[in-house]
Amino acid sequence: MKTFSNRYVFLYSAALVAVAALILTVVSTSLKPRQERNQQAETKQMILKTIGVEATRDNADKLYEQYITEVDDGDCPYYLYDGGVVIPLKGTGLWGPIWGYMALDSSSTVVGAVFDHKGETPGLGGEISTDKFAQRFIGKKMDLQPIHLSKTADPANPYEVDAISGGTMTSNGVTEMLAKAFEQYGEMLPLKEGSSEQTKEDEQ
Repeated sequence: MKTFSNRYVFLYSAALVAVAALILTVVSTSLKPRQERNQQAETKQMILKTIGVEATRDNADKLYEQYITEVDDGDCPYYLYDGGVVIPLKGTGLWGPIWGYMALDSSSTVVGAVFDHKGETPGLGGEISTDKFAQRFIGKKMDLQPIHLSKTADPANPYEVDAISGGTMTSNGVTEMLAKAFEQYGEMLPLKEGSSEQTKEDEQ
């Protein structure tokens, strides 16, 4: 039986690792543009969903261009649609980042919302990514104060939403996320009538 020296084994192993690393780098680099396109399409789908427009990856770009006007206001970008504004939401849940988008009409009433997360517990905090949770926000207000989640939410209170059962930390994260968004965008709310149309005219 042929034996190999330790030096040979070491060099052979090092060569295998280098080749594997090179292949992974090439694959990662080649897939990056596709991953970025998919991420951009997913973001557009989420924004469109807040205003009641269902989109797929194939038609997201077209529908987004049709319905949405981006406004790049430095650290506080937002998105205008015919009738209101969509604001981005970013925060931290129990296990990592949480995020979403909320569409408001000209009176700062929520007409739609979507949320997502990176690693919240399925069946508990992970419920924020469901339509059932997002629908709790429809009809609520973001004018005088931010919406907050509560275990004893009053349905008649326009600023309260039912917290997630068993997901206290995630619920707190959503409340903090909404408070941060209100701090960033509160001065522009309620949106003045005609702001969407005016912005589009300015861009032309």
